[in-house]
Amino acid sequence: MENINFKVYTSISTLPENWNEVAASNHFLQTPYLQVLENSAPTNMECFYIGIFENDKLVGTLLSQYLDLNKLESFGERDSCLKTHIRNFIFKNFASHVLFIGNNMISGQNAYALSKEIEHKCLSKLLIDCSNALIIYFKNKGIKIHIVSFKDFYKQNATLFKKNYFNNLYEFNAQPNMIFNLNENWSSKEDYVAAFTKKYRDQYKRAHKKYNGIIEKELSLDDVIFHENRINELYHYVAKNAPFNTFFLAENHFSTFKKQCGSRFRIFGHFLNDKLVGFHTLLLNEDVLETYFLGYDDEIQKNNMLYLNMLYHMTEFGIENHFKKIIFGRTAIEIKSSIGAEPVYMSGFILHTNSFVNKFIGKIFQSLEPNLEWNQRHPFK
Repeated sequence: MENINFKVYTSISTLPENWNEVAASNHFLQTPYLQVLENSAPTNMECFYIGIFENDKLVGTLLSQYLDLNKLESFGERDSCLKTHIRNFIFKNFASHVLFIGNNMISGQNAYALSKEIEHKCLSKLLIDCSNALIIYFKNKGIKIHIVSFKDFYKQNATLFKKNYFNNLYEFNAQPNMIFNLNENWSSKEDYVAAFTKKYRDQYKRAHKKYNGIIEKELSLDDVIFHENRINELYHYVAKNAPFNTFFLAENHFSTFKKQCGSRFRIFGHFLNDKLVGFHTLLLNEDVLETYFLGYDDEIQKNNMLYLNMLYHMTEFGIENHFKKIIFGRTAIEIKSSIGAEPVYMSGFILHTNSFVNKFIGKIFQSLEPNLEWNQRHPFK
C-alpha cells in the first residue's frame, strides 16, 4: 500500500496521457465519455476524475460525483404519500450534499478500472482515502458533505471490501439490476421469439400489433440536434414521474453524448405520423450493451405499448449485434423480467459524516427505501 497513491483531477484536459489505456476495460471511464460529463453533466453535479498510481505509474482510474440535491426542482412526482414527503424533507435538510464514489448515472460496477490487480484490502482503503480527500476539498469551499455512497459492486467484490476497510460501512441492496445474459445460439429476433413460451410469444405478438404505425429510426447527430427539444420534453416526462431522482440531465446531454462517443452511443427515435413520440438510448461497452435514458409520450405509451416495444427493440439489437449481455438497470423490473432479464443484486456502501447520525444509518435507510413487491417472470421454455 505504501507504493499506491492517488491524484484528483477536475478537468479532462489535465489527465495523464495514458488514461484511456489504463481504463481500456470500461468505456465509461475513458475520456470520450468523461468529456460528456464535463460538457453536459446535470446542473447539480460536479465530477472528479481520480488517477491511481503505483509509485509514479498510472495503474487505475476512478470516477467520483458530487450532487447538490438542494438544486433539484423535484425529487420525482409519481408518488405522493406521507413517507415520500418525509423522505424528501430529510434529503433536503440532512442529506442534500452527497458524494458518490462511482457513477450515479448508470447501473453496474463502473466506479473504477485497473490495469493491474490491486488487493481488495488496499483498494478498499484507497476508496475511503479518496472520499476523505474530497470531503476536505468541499470543506475548504464551505460545503459540508452529508453522505458518502460507494456505488454498485457485484457480490464478490462487496464481500471482499466488507472484510477490509468497508467493515464499518452500512451495506445496502437497492432494487436489483436487471441483466439479460443472451443465449449464444441466438442470431436473430426469430430465434429469440421462438424461445418464448406461448404466453410470452403471444405478449410479443400483441405488443408488435399495438406498435403498428410507429416507425423506429436511428438518429444521427444532426437528427439529435434537430429533435433535441422534443427529446428533452419526452425525457423529462418520464424522469419526473419516477419515484425518486437525484438529478436531471442537461438540455444538451444527448447531442453532447452523440458528438463525443459517436457509434458507441446509439439513440433511436419512435415516430408516429412523422412526430417523435418516444426515444431510447444504448451504450456499447465492449461485449456488454447498456440501456440508458429514454422518454415517451404517455398517451402513445398507453395505447401502443411503446415501452414494452422499446425493450424488445433493445433486446433484438443486442442479439443481432452479438452482445453477450444487456444491462437494463433498476426500473420497471417486472416488465423487464417478462422479456428475459433476470435480477442481479448489487451492493452499495453508505455513511453519514455525522457520527451520531451514522450510528442509525441502517435503520434510517431501511425506513426511507420504498418497499418493492414484484413477481419475476420466466418467459422461456
